[in-house]
Amino acid sequence: MTTVASHFNWRPHPWHGLDPGPDCPEVVTAYIEITPFDLIKYEVDKETGYLRVDRPQRTSSQPPALYGFIPQTYCGDRVRRLAPGCERGDGDPLDICVISERPITHSEILLRARILGGLKIIDRGEADDKIVGVLEGDYVWGNARELTDLPATLIERLEHYFATYKLVPGEPPGLKIIGRYGHAAAAEVIRAAIDDYREIYGAPAG
Repeated sequence: MTTVASHFNWRPHPWHGLDPGPDCPEVVTAYIEITPFDLIKYEVDKETGYLRVDRPQRTSSQPPALYGFIPQTYCGDRVRRLAPGCERGDGDPLDICVISERPITHSEILLRARILGGLKIIDRGEADDKIVGVLEGDYVWGNARELTDLPATLIERLEHYFATYKLVPGEPPGLKIIGRYGHAAAAEVIRAAIDDYREIYGAPAG
């Protein structure tokens, strides 16, 4: 009987079984959960690694960019320290929005994203940063290096989406966008999230 190498036997967990990429934090691996064409909020199930339905989108807002996370990151105490006024990190992998000129309609994909900056968000007292990047090699946005290299309208659409996608009629908003930051600050947040992950889950094997 032929023995198949163990890494072919099981699908790697997208959060724990993949890595942030060899060029992190300049260029990172991003696992995409939601596309701009989705009206359902999908999220990786932390136990199984499969994509599950989190909730239908209550409002008419659709994500203006690809949306997912950077593997082997965790928003814990180090990320919290970079977000004044937060009580804790949100306990999830670090979110990332990726701009692509060509429509990408599939989720559960991996891509390389060049980091430009991010949005500093507090969600009910929790640090919930959204890193912003562009698809590596994109023919329109690929030369961008800072958040300010993108049209202001694109960033405003991202902010509007995150400001409204959890709104419930009759309830006060629990999410606040307290600022934007550039590449250097985004790299600091990513490094903090990697260190938070390693404190909780340990350093990757090898």
